[in-house]
Amino acid sequence: MEFMISPNSMLDPVRHFTLSIGSLNCPLPLYQLLELSGCLEMSDNKAAHTRPTENNKKHPPRYAGFIAGVFSGVMKNAVGHPFDSVKVRLQTSSGRFTGPLDCTLKTLRNEGVQGLYKGFTPPLVGWVLMDSVMLGSLTVYRRLVKENIYPDEKKMPLFGHCLAGLLSGWTVSFVAAPIETLKARLQVQYDAKSKIYSGPIDCLIKLWKHDGIRTLYKGLIPTMIFRTNFIVWWGSYEIITNYFTEHTNLSKAATNFWAGGLSATCFWITAYPADVVKNVIMIDGVSNPRFHKYSDAVKYVYRERGGLRGFTKGFLPSILRSFPANAAALAAFEFVMRLF
Repeated sequence: MEFMISPNSMLDPVRHFTLSIGSLNCPLPLYQLLELSGCLEMSDNKAAHTRPTENNKKHPPRYAGFIAGVFSGVMKNAVGHPFDSVKVRLQTSSGRFTGPLDCTLKTLRNEGVQGLYKGFTPPLVGWVLMDSVMLGSLTVYRRLVKENIYPDEKKMPLFGHCLAGLLSGWTVSFVAAPIETLKARLQVQYDAKSKIYSGPIDCLIKLWKHDGIRTLYKGLIPTMIFRTNFIVWWGSYEIITNYFTEHTNLSKAATNFWAGGLSATCFWITAYPADVVKNVIMIDGVSNPRFHKYSDAVKYVYRERGGLRGFTKGFLPSILRSFPANAAALAAFEFVMRLF
């Protein structure tokens, strides 16, 4: 449709004009033409002003990530704990099980289904707290990195997401270290002979009585080393999310589910050896510890657990757990974040 404005020669050519819209000719006084032009200009400016961009879109409140992380933690623990129990038992036992299936069957035969859920309470509380801190701090760090390092970028580069992931991993380590210590010690109580603690509270009290907070935080450095691999997790999450968004017709929920599961798988492939060392240190004796340095635990795993293969014990249940647990967890997290 073509618009044309021309002086009206039949009326006053200075004060009257003809607005032609297609084959329709409309004589208009000058003041009406100016009013119409002003309305069109205001409409264009308003549309340009309200068009959503990366810089002017509304951000959720800073506390939103912490609340959404609670839902992520509940989902992750409900789906993943049995896999985690098998993983930890394979990592910390020597010759007791031939593999993940043997570990699962023996646990079910000797301890029942509840054997797979031993140590469930610390991570139930723990994953809620850890995911709240991890994902809440991740959201805050992403915003801080964007505002302070990439203020002029419409979209934060991949390095920014990796940096935010690294900082959130180190932050949550201060919460995760004591919780994972309790969980690991309870998970390796196979029978009455190996049972030392009656539950998480008893475990907490006994460890605290020995050397206070120092015992609970013995695994802090190993935990931070392990979670340094959050660079891989959140970097791959951004890459996979962008790929599905640009090349598929998946809904946001489906994209979050697949990106969450696949990125967690990438993370565990790179981080698993550090997880083995971390758990070995966390169940070390408190009265007569075997490992005084991180390198001592690395040497122990290599020499006593069959060389490099020692760093992969329990890998299969960990990978089997990583996809469904983290896919469900991150889908829940992103869903709650969209509510803000």
